[in-house]
Amino acid sequence: MTCRYSSMAGIYRPIIKIVVWASLAVAGSTWLYLNYIHSSAERQIELLQQQNLALQEQNRQMQKSIERLTTQRRIARVRVVDQRVVDGQLQTTLKFVEYRKDGSELTPRQFKIEGDEVHFDAQIVKFRDEYVEKGDPLRGQSIILMLRVYGAFQAPANGFSIDSPGDIPEIYRGTDAGTSRFEQNIWSNFWRLFNDKNARDAQGIRSLHGEGLWGRLQLGHVYTIELRPDGGMFNEAPEDPLYQDHGG
Repeated sequence: MTCRYSSMAGIYRPIIKIVVWASLAVAGSTWLYLNYIHSSAERQIELLQQQNLALQEQNRQMQKSIERLTTQRRIARVRVVDQRVVDGQLQTTLKFVEYRKDGSELTPRQFKIEGDEVHFDAQIVKFRDEYVEKGDPLRGQSIILMLRVYGAFQAPANGFSIDSPGDIPEIYRGTDAGTSRFEQNIWSNFWRLFNDKNARDAQGIRSLHGEGLWGRLQLGHVYTIELRPDGGMFNEAPEDPLYQDHGG
């Protein structure tokens, strides 16, 4: 009997080893597979996180571009301080204040206009959208020269000068030397650039031209002239005259 059991044990021993090794192999394969799945899932999660961060950054940049394209900047405020008839002609007296890039005021000026229909002429330079969207230090926003103001009963040539043509407007002075040279070149050559597309392209200019803004102004109201980075000039609805009586 002992010999028979020993013989049987000898027969089953290799089988048991095979079963054990097979079990270990299956367990190992299962572990490798699960580890692979786990690693793949981690890689996928990491990839999704990276993609999400990239999308968030793209969204931030797009939002900044939208803000640069749509955020207007106050150029001037015009307050009607007096309106009266003199020798049969209505006269409107304006207090005109321009604003620098940092928001500080320039010295106020007064103009007396014939009638209540007031015209503002300006020269505007608009840069290509890619510069505005990126906030380029030289071309990140349109620039404007307020040329003159006059009434409906006055010829433009007889209007009151605001900024000097061909020179950097006072609202832009005080910036760094590189910006000053760049803008001085534009204002000094405004009409040459107007008629020379290649020169405009070399400067990154989308367009430049004269533009007018006018309206019938009422006593006590304050009107705000603003400029968008893409070059649109407009005036806000007049502010509350009672508020302005207290706030200047």
